[in-house]
Amino acid sequence: MKKSRYTDSQILAILKQAEAGTPVPTLCREHGMSSATFYKWRARYGGMDASLMARLKELEDENRRLKKMYAEERLKAEIVTEALAKKMVRPSQRREGAVQAVQSKGISVRLACQAFRISETCYRYQPKLSHENAEIADWLIRLTHNQRNWGFGLCFLYLRNVKGFGWNHKRVYRIYRELALNLRIKPRQRLQREKPEPLAVPKSINQVWSMDFMHDQLADGRAFRLFNVLDDYNREGLTIEVDFSLPSARVIRALDQLIAWRGKPLVIRCDNGPEYISQLLTDWAKAQGIAITHIQPGKPQQNAYVERYNRTVRHDWLNQHLFDTIAQVQDFATRWLWTYNHERPNMALGGITPKQKLAFVA
Repeated sequence: MKKSRYTDSQILAILKQAEAGTPVPTLCREHGMSSATFYKWRARYGGMDASLMARLKELEDENRRLKKMYAEERLKAEIVTEALAKKMVRPSQRREGAVQAVQSKGISVRLACQAFRISETCYRYQPKLSHENAEIADWLIRLTHNQRNWGFGLCFLYLRNVKGFGWNHKRVYRIYRELALNLRIKPRQRLQREKPEPLAVPKSINQVWSMDFMHDQLADGRAFRLFNVLDDYNREGLTIEVDFSLPSARVIRALDQLIAWRGKPLVIRCDNGPEYISQLLTDWAKAQGIAITHIQPGKPQQNAYVERYNRTVRHDWLNQHLFDTIAQVQDFATRWLWTYNHERPNMALGGITPKQKLAFVA
């Protein structure tokens, strides 16, 4: 409302002069106002004193403020009613609703922010595109394409611990979701069983090795075997031997090759397979001063380290490729073993690789 250049006392003085007999045209010329203004004053303030006049103005201001508040609340209620038809949970969704309300209804930004319960800073926020986002997306696409069974955890640990990028996990996960890589798998319902005692973690390398066999087939249907050896201390894969047959003599030859470059273990844990309980392997271990520890029959969880390693071998490459010859399998296994030890983060080690754990100890 436009403020008058005449004070309340001046208006009352002019009205009293008119009541005393001064002609209206004379008052208008003397005070520089129009006759319409004079008659408006007389209709509104005629017969009032200064206190009543001040009170009237206060009531008019209060009435104007209440009308404005009522109009805003009614408009906010209408906007909220329309917004309830849509699910607006995230701040970005509420911000979009506020922008649409300002554009379609012509309301102020302040009123729209109050209606959608966001701050004006959120309303005016403009995201800054970064070239690093494209780089993160490129890394995630390549990782999930080459390692199809890797989830977000392994991808992030690989980028952080192996490649040395300092990106925040929330930022990487946001881009991971935007790429629709977070496909949820419904977990199976499992029976509740008693929690088994955890395996003892060795204190140094070459304290306990675990070994086990795996089976698969070539493209022509011929079956072959894989002989895996694992160091329980840092979960390092020591060797993967591949052939159609792996008798005790072949197992001993592979172990001799490992001992030649890595050193002799104190204990080797294995199951009760015919190759492991043979007299040939028993005599070799006794001559080497190595204890052979056999797990109980039907208790693979007692050799859990190498069993978990076998699962990784199975899901990372063995089930994803079809091989024609034993040489192809052996070549792929050797190259994958280097990647597993040097580049694949291990969750049991806190997200670092087996070789990184050895570097930390050294």
